[in-house]
Amino acid sequence: MIANQSLTPRQILLELDKYIVGQAAAKRSVAIALRNRWRRRHVPPPLCQEIAPKNIIMIGPTGVGKTEIARRLAALAQSPFIKVEASKYTEVGYVGRDVESMVRDLVELAINMVKAEEKERLEGIAAANSEDRLLDLLLPPGPGASTAAGPEGSASFTMVNPDLPVRREQAGENSTREKFRRMLREGRLDEREVEVSLSETKSLPMVEVMTTSGMEEMQSSLQEAFGKIFPRKKKKRRMKVPEALEAIRKEEMERLVDMEKVVKEALRRTEESGIIFLDEIDKIASRGGGGSHGPEVSREGVQRDLLPIVEGATVTTKHGMVKTDHILFIASGAFHMSKPSDLIPELQGRFPIRVELQPLGKEEFIRILTEPENALVKQYVALMATEGVELVFEPGAVEEIAAIAVEVNGTTEEIGARRLHTVMERVLDTLSFDASEMGESRFVVTADYVRQQLRDIVRDQDLSRYIL
Repeated sequence: MIANQSLTPRQILLELDKYIVGQAAAKRSVAIALRNRWRRRHVPPPLCQEIAPKNIIMIGPTGVGKTEIARRLAALAQSPFIKVEASKYTEVGYVGRDVESMVRDLVELAINMVKAEEKERLEGIAAANSEDRLLDLLLPPGPGASTAAGPEGSASFTMVNPDLPVRREQAGENSTREKFRRMLREGRLDEREVEVSLSETKSLPMVEVMTTSGMEEMQSSLQEAFGKIFPRKKKKRRMKVPEALEAIRKEEMERLVDMEKVVKEALRRTEESGIIFLDEIDKIASRGGGGSHGPEVSREGVQRDLLPIVEGATVTTKHGMVKTDHILFIASGAFHMSKPSDLIPELQGRFPIRVELQPLGKEEFIRILTEPENALVKQYVALMATEGVELVFEPGAVEEIAAIAVEVNGTTEEIGARRLHTVMERVLDTLSFDASEMGESRFVVTADYVRQQLRDIVRDQDLSRYIL
């Protein structure tokens, strides 16, 4: 796959097309926004600092692909990415989470991402060190050798002391050690047990802080303070060689990773290429008409708190200060009870790109069932294959499933493509129950079979409301 940082808008669109049917306008806007991140980084300073991200609002009913676009965008971006529900935040002064916590969460995700990359880079060194430490346990060094200190005084590798005369026994130690190394790699020592001294992971006291928003950072800081008060201790454990090798490897990896370097890079990535997906932003929009009172005041309060974060502010985290000037915000909402113009004007101005996602019909449902790489039909075929059952869907069956999903959406609640999951489960309910006892067989789903499985439910609207 092409390095994701250099994907062109057309290539991003092609990648999204593999998983998302239709909604070309939304995918196009997201692709341009991603590419603009790359373009800004290549603009010479100081102009690059003046180029603000073009935030996006995606408008459309539930089940049309808003969240799926966000999920696939996260995989493509290779940037710190977090999806949050706007409705769970409260105005400063109320009990709950404040809007700045989304930036703190984004930083934590960035740290985990950079740490995973660093671990992958150091995998070879950690494996070699852990192998040497295990060999020291299996074959302790002789009197003419000195042991180099590993983490917290543990042995990691052996050096021959040049000041001592090399005896014949010592000369043979290296060859014996290499024999043991070969045996270890070939798995011939897997049944042997060794006693390993490992750092004990001590469970810290749980400190819960229930107070006004913005104080959840205090909980984390208190737990870190307890971690320093109660330092890790060494604990000896007996385990088989493969388990010991894995445990030592993990400990070596933690020792090798430079967390100061990781945090510095994570903060830089958060500021330069972070993406926050704000779902259900319509839930914090004031519903037009009448004066602002009750819940409306709280909704507007959340919008006012959100505004400086979107505009560009400096947020304090336990790892350092984070500027939000170049974080990309993508918001989405159904806007059934409100409209984007019900947001406060200042916040509207910070989301210059608005994209409307279209409702899905029968043709789109047929494509969703069959075309994407993770299509529902492909998923069920793979599931039944584990039981030795070859599941086959006739084209007419797929059309019938799509038609019934559209019909039920029209007569009950409109939940878009999510209806397909429910319909498929009802169609394959009997097969899913019996598949483990059918042995090697072939099962063909026809249009008649689909109608037979769903006849009573579709006919009774009250029943379909609760079952489909």
